[in-house]
Amino acid sequence: AKALLSVDGGLCPHDGAALEFDPWSPEAHRCPSCGRVASGQRHDRAWARFQHLWLAERTADLATLAVLGDDPASAERAAEILDAYAGRYLEYPNRDNVLGPSRLFFSTYLESVWITGYLGAAALLREAGLLADHTVEGVGVVAEEAANLIGEFDEGLSNRQTWHNAALAAIAVWFEDEELAGRAVEGPTGIIAHLVRGFGEDGMWYEGDNYHLFALRGQLLAMGWTAQAGVDILADPRLAVRLGSALWAPAFTALPDHTFPARKDSRYGVSLAQPMYLELWEVGLARLGDEGSALWGWLAELYRCDPPPPQRFDSYLHEAGEPAGGGRGRSALSWWALLEMAPALPAASLQAWQPASALLDSQGLAILRRGQRYASLECGIYGGGHGHPDRLHLTLHADGVHWLPDPGTGSYVARDLFWYRSTLAHNAPRLDGASQRPGNAHCLAFAEEGGWAWTRGAYGSFTRTIVNGPEYLLDVVEFGAEEAHLVELPWHPAGVLAVETPGEWSAAMLNEEFVDQAERFTPSGDGPIVLRARAADGAELTLHFLFDGELVRARAPGVPGSGPATFLLARRQGKAARFVAALASGSQSKVVHGLQATGDLIEVELTDGVDRHVAGAEGWDVARGAVTTKLRGLRRPSETARPLVDFNRSVRVRGTAARFLESPTLNGTPAGFDEGEPLQLDHEDQYRRSEEPYAGPDEFAASAVAGWGEGELYLSIEVRTAEPIFRAAEAPPLRLDNDPDDIHSDGIQLYLRPADRGPVYGFLVVPDVGADGIRVIGAAGTVGQPEMIRGGWRPTETGYTVTVAVAIPDWDPAPGEELGFDLLVNRMEPGRERRGGQLVWSGGGGWVYLRGDRQDPGNFGILELR
Repeated sequence: AKALLSVDGGLCPHDGAALEFDPWSPEAHRCPSCGRVASGQRHDRAWARFQHLWLAERTADLATLAVLGDDPASAERAAEILDAYAGRYLEYPNRDNVLGPSRLFFSTYLESVWITGYLGAAALLREAGLLADHTVEGVGVVAEEAANLIGEFDEGLSNRQTWHNAALAAIAVWFEDEELAGRAVEGPTGIIAHLVRGFGEDGMWYEGDNYHLFALRGQLLAMGWTAQAGVDILADPRLAVRLGSALWAPAFTALPDHTFPARKDSRYGVSLAQPMYLELWEVGLARLGDEGSALWGWLAELYRCDPPPPQRFDSYLHEAGEPAGGGRGRSALSWWALLEMAPALPAASLQAWQPASALLDSQGLAILRRGQRYASLECGIYGGGHGHPDRLHLTLHADGVHWLPDPGTGSYVARDLFWYRSTLAHNAPRLDGASQRPGNAHCLAFAEEGGWAWTRGAYGSFTRTIVNGPEYLLDVVEFGAEEAHLVELPWHPAGVLAVETPGEWSAAMLNEEFVDQAERFTPSGDGPIVLRARAADGAELTLHFLFDGELVRARAPGVPGSGPATFLLARRQGKAARFVAALASGSQSKVVHGLQATGDLIEVELTDGVDRHVAGAEGWDVARGAVTTKLRGLRRPSETARPLVDFNRSVRVRGTAARFLESPTLNGTPAGFDEGEPLQLDHEDQYRRSEEPYAGPDEFAASAVAGWGEGELYLSIEVRTAEPIFRAAEAPPLRLDNDPDDIHSDGIQLYLRPADRGPVYGFLVVPDVGADGIRVIGAAGTVGQPEMIRGGWRPTETGYTVTVAVAIPDWDPAPGEELGFDLLVNRMEPGRERRGGQLVWSGGGGWVYLRGDRQDPGNFGILELR
């Protein structure tokens, strides 16, 4: 079966837990949580995703055993699997994909992961003379088709493109194709470009730790295939240094429990001692050949950890279907590691691993370590499509408890994705009740001195200062602006929260989708509010909050897989705000007794004295008794250079709207509209495709006429398409992903922005097949509401026509005014589950994948009112 990504496939219908992947059970899928067995096509097609990947890995296992172990039975079975795929591969439908063309899967990157294992097996057997000619020919058919699919879908600087490069390099080796190998290595988005640009100067992948590890595996595989093609990338010392930095980066950022921080779109709580990650250091260090590297000590420490429970990864299913064992050592790794790893860990592995504070400069992540306390401040770049609006997020892990976590992201097809991608889900400041706008933060200071360390970051009008001392962590968030704003700072402490300051809780309102049970705290007196969090193991964290405003607590989703949790929200309305907190945990949790702030002076009262913190022009000073520690390390904000001439800057398309003295009929016909200057959607560079390219204006095109009147914009849109397919209002839910079902229908998307920096009004409009009217929903991320649109539709001999009026609140249009505008037309085709493509008035072409009902306001065209 072709794999399918859906909301319900692969999840227990009773408790929502991910069903086990048993390679030997294609139709019965057990829930590890409740023990029930689920069945049905949705679950079978979710199982198929992992089965194809698992089978490619096992084929490479068999080939490795055949070659190194002189095992004819393994060679025979591997060849049978290669032949079976060769005979069926072209029969899998290349349609209904989520992210790029694919036959076996729903996204191209999975095809790339799969083909590297498939060709790994085939190449081993062919080189050993164990592959029959007909099998070689069949594998070539698969490789050629995969090359066409993968090569066509270039994803630029993306973690997935590292795997595309690996796949193309493997195919180049199979065919001995120098041109394809050259593209994979030296192309604008090739292996070298990803090594230099994707992994920053500090070694970390720009999309965060989770995607760093995924991209690094793809990168290492790609480099291994290029070596087979005779290209040794590591012969260049500069590239060898960059790979070394990429191996170091996760060790720098690792939490004390050896998990990686769930920054950006990361899985939460994943151990770096997972075998898939161990292989990165095994293979990478073996290739670099530095037997004295301290990273061998890091690798040895991971082996000494208690083995984490096996987890399922697209790029590593080595343990799937195997009985759970007690320990896992080097001999339990995959065929790939076996072929490349050092025979034994060198002497450097005996050195104790001692992580230190670190600033990952290009990533903008500042990490302050002291013993078992780990605090980090999230600055730096937003992080591409996997970035989160969490600039200046604070992470705290201390005394074995992840007190202030970054939640990362759960399932991409579950509704709570939008919670985890919000500022409110993080320990990061927000403004006026909305998530931060995409943008970068800057690290302004980082230094250690005399048992103290500090860092400061800036994002917009916010700064956040973290001071890590012997007993406690001091956190200072400051805001200043010319106008009054609602300034908020969420806190998500682990464990059970209790307020020790006398006071009362009363009902409050938080108008947030995922939030309920909101309460406001009214303290009995002045001074800081003291709270205590208690973890399941009895560990405690004490928080002293000092700010002028109100404190709210509420319930929302906890870290993925944990259920609802209580969080705190400090709030203040005004032009300026300062939130000061002192945090102490474990044996130090009762050391802090008071907190005061006056001007630039912050005083922390301890059991045996008072620490005085002063912010100055040269840095941060801490006075404890007669000793003053001067923390410096001020840094200038980094600036991104912009070219004087940007040849990639798009020219905004323009159109006109005529004035109407009265509203047109809006009955689905163009009656009453002036058709003098239509907006045309009929060019290839206006088409976003799925699998098939644009068929031309005779097959699919649109023409629109715009007008305006008293507070309204009028549109008559004629669509040319054979057999339009309109989704019925009563149709059962598709449950494919987080996008509205009406996306997968013939229909239109409409976007308006009357003011340059004002709100965007977006709508998804589908003709109602049971009436002359239309069905409207507001587009994601906009303030569009269905009641703002009225209109109708009519079928035509060549397609259909839609006429609408959009009433924009408080809009007073006038001749000569210009507004941001865009019109998109979706196309559905027979036999598909997902739309086939869409026309976009503002242009841009490309691919329709992952766009949903969202359209970047920066791409809007301009509509001039006449």
